[in-house]
Amino acid sequence: MTVLKPRSRMISVRLSEEEHLALRRLCAVTGARSVSEFTRDSIRVMLNGANRDQVLGINIDEFRAQMKNMNKKIESLTAEIATFKPGRGV
Repeated sequence: MTVLKPRSRMISVRLSEEEHLALRRLCAVTGARSVSEFTRDSIRVMLNGANRDQVLGINIDEFRAQMKNMNKKIESLTAEIATFKPGRGV
């Protein structure tokens, strides 16, 4: 793969083991090929004026609504499964 803009500058950041693992998980979730790629993309978005939610691709209200919807579905499935338990007349 050809690099269109050669990268000649480097920064160094110290992370705890937990921070590094969390960063690697974010890379996997977002599809970034490497920690460097994820970091560069995140910095680029921040430099262009995006807020933190936009950087992570998260809309907190939307996430909460999805979680609430999932919770309702789980409760519904749990109730359905309970009707199939032995001793319930089925």
